[in-house]
Amino acid sequence: MSEKFSATLRIGDLNDYIAPSQGCVIKAENVGKTRTAPKAAQNEPVKISLKDCLACSGCITSAETVMLEKQSLDEFLSNLNKGKAVVVSLSPQSRASLAVHFGLSPLQVFRKLTTLLKSLGVKAIFDTSSSRDLTLIESCNEFIARYKEKYPADDEKSKSSLPMISSACPGWICYAEKTLGSYILPYISSVKSPQQTIGAAIKNHLCEELCIRPEEIYHVTVMPCYDKKLEAARDDFVFQVDSDGEKVTEVDSVLTTGEVLDLIQMKSVDFTTLEESPVDKLLSNVDEEGHLYGVRGSSGGYADTLFRYAAKVLFGKEIEGPLEFKTIRNADFREVTLEVDGKIVLRFALCYGFRNLRNIVTKIKSGKCEYHFLEIMACPSGCLNGGGQIKPNPGQSAKDLIQLLETSYSENVLVADPFENPRIKRLYNEWLGQPGSDIAKRYLHTEYHPVVKSISSQLQNW
Repeated sequence: MSEKFSATLRIGDLNDYIAPSQGCVIKAENVGKTRTAPKAAQNEPVKISLKDCLACSGCITSAETVMLEKQSLDEFLSNLNKGKAVVVSLSPQSRASLAVHFGLSPLQVFRKLTTLLKSLGVKAIFDTSSSRDLTLIESCNEFIARYKEKYPADDEKSKSSLPMISSACPGWICYAEKTLGSYILPYISSVKSPQQTIGAAIKNHLCEELCIRPEEIYHVTVMPCYDKKLEAARDDFVFQVDSDGEKVTEVDSVLTTGEVLDLIQMKSVDFTTLEESPVDKLLSNVDEEGHLYGVRGSSGGYADTLFRYAAKVLFGKEIEGPLEFKTIRNADFREVTLEVDGKIVLRFALCYGFRNLRNIVTKIKSGKCEYHFLEIMACPSGCLNGGGQIKPNPGQSAKDLIQLLETSYSENVLVADPFENPRIKRLYNEWLGQPGSDIAKRYLHTEYHPVVKSISSQLQNW
């Protein structure tokens, strides 16, 4: 790095990372330790804004610490004190992390957080498991369209953007846009992440039911990942609400799971004994009996859901029970296939972590990728292992914690078909029309943009 660059970085638990297009090497230390620039250049730590971020994957993709002034716990509390109409959307991965930390069930965490946040002035607390179902339905529709374009009925194969790649991981999206260039972007699903689809639903439709103007809502999500802060700040997720030109963001702020734990400790709350309140069912996956429901898969269930749907719609195959994913290179790269008449007609894969990711990107670039769909996540072990999650206790290994999170994530959660979700059916009936409609494409889909910038030009802005 340039001798002019002065910063303090907390690097996550990746191995040495080399940004291929920039020749930048960052040595990863243990979580929580710092690494500084040369002594001659040391000053105050640089405050990195969202616009300044290189997304070179050294600090951003490992997602340990980035100082984001408008995406902080203080900003959240400030807006509550200002009397804003604050709406919070809670991710199931964050819910699982808090559940393991406090020795509770995910549903208990949901109910206790509802009590705590409403006592602070939050108007409503929703569940991104619900918006994930919305995202999955749109993704299923998009995959079928791409598959039929690639393998039309007349057997004249056309050029099509397969494999389709999931788009829910902002670390992967940053890496793709700022490092891989334009060749990879057409393969990425155009469907927004659950974080952004719930933001779009709240500020473009549900605001009417809440009797609040969209520009008056301060929407906060609770996520397992610091990169979600970057995602929320994308210009693509800002819209104009009226002819006067006032612009509104789908998600105003993102708190990590760890920051919610900080909030609990700051308020001196005995969370384990806190009263439980009924959850807001307007956009939450809780049935009439009070049970959580959702899809399989701790990183969103994209491969699982799309595989089942494609098998049924394209080949008339109903798949019951868990899918049998086969480990290929390691536990973070697994695949599942469907054979019809002795021929593999669907080949899907889970690809987690940058080592696996770079291998698959190389295959796509060379035209040798045999997969139809890839669920890609930047973090090893997926979203449950996000950099914003609560860290292991002293003496507890990361592997043991992940196993506990996997159990907590799925316990007491009923497996349910996204297409049968009554909340999502209502959104389509009242607002979107049908999957893949013009309205759905306007509000639930996005575009990606190759970004090519040099380090020196970026650092001049710091």
